[in-house]
Amino acid sequence: MKKIHSLLLCCLLLPALSLTLNAQVYSNKVVPKRHDTVADSVVRATYNYILPIWGKRAAAKGFNLPYSAGIGINYLWQRSDLVIDNLKVGFNNGEMYDLDDIVKFDKAQSSAQAITVRPDFWLFPFLNIYGIFGASSASTDVGFGVWIPDSTSTPKEIFHTETKVDFQATSFGFGMTPTIGVAGLWMAFDMNFTWTDVPQLEKPAFAFVFGPRIGKTFNFKKKECSLSVWAGGFRLALNTGTSGSINLNEVLPIDELQSKVEVGYARVDSSQQQVDMWWNSLSQAEQKNPLNSAKYEASNAALAKAGEILYAAEGAISEAGNATVQYSMDKRPKDKWNFIVGTQFQVNKHWMIRAEGGFFGTRTQFIGGLQYRFGL
Repeated sequence: MKKIHSLLLCCLLLPALSLTLNAQVYSNKVVPKRHDTVADSVVRATYNYILPIWGKRAAAKGFNLPYSAGIGINYLWQRSDLVIDNLKVGFNNGEMYDLDDIVKFDKAQSSAQAITVRPDFWLFPFLNIYGIFGASSASTDVGFGVWIPDSTSTPKEIFHTETKVDFQATSFGFGMTPTIGVAGLWMAFDMNFTWTDVPQLEKPAFAFVFGPRIGKTFNFKKKECSLSVWAGGFRLALNTGTSGSINLNEVLPIDELQSKVEVGYARVDSSQQQVDMWWNSLSQAEQKNPLNSAKYEASNAALAKAGEILYAAEGAISEAGNATVQYSMDKRPKDKWNFIVGTQFQVNKHWMIRAEGGFFGTRTQFIGGLQYRFGL
């Protein structure tokens, strides 16, 4: 069953892709009072661009605005841990079986490298709007085991495997960044909405990213040259439900599947005998103990479910090339938040170089980017 689980878990790419979308303009938009000569030159300057709205008023009040439009290219590397639950599997569009009591995941980690292009414009002096277009190369490492009760009615792992899935995906979306700047300090509240198209999924997956930051810009003696530094947070929220379908003959050869089903039947029968022997060895008083009774009922329920799944799989195998496997699951980041620090070097008002790193928690990321700006 290794290949089927690899295909089922391709949806875990989404948290990786959503990290590629975090990008924005950082610039010191308000001239500090101590830079009086610079402020005077900004006020005297004529603002000749259509955007942002109210740009002329802002420039007249001493705001040193960036060029109103730009395009950036970013590179991302990231790794994050995920949580998987509510796994269900069915055959030939029949009943879906809940596997949470049988299949346990001990590892689910996604990693990705991506390139994104981000065109943007300043709609208002305090609001940047941008689009997102990206392509990613990603992988997901998953470890899981199959657990059924043993002779003491305690779940025992009878099968464990690890698998790695490599795949490609594309992303698209949009975002906005409200900003506030005062005397060299600024705050930015980046948020974006993205959809990631993974070939193995039925439809693009959705994610929302929120990234508050606070920073400071240091101006150099060279005109238009500056360095910005910042710190903040990164929060990822995504749609938890994922479902799909694959052909049974893509999982394993039919003969091999039939063999695994027969082995499964034998293990379930053996475990059922052990559970019954344990229960029958108890005295009437021990059987009336609520703890023992609950363990016995839970064991029987788990073994009955395993038997039902094997029976359904056997029926699907009999249809050979026409058989399909359906699946659904919920997934979420193990930690929604992590801490970020970053910097941007402005060569001049046209060119900027940016780097940002995220850490703490179970998500690690790095973003590097180059941006070119121009007036509209």
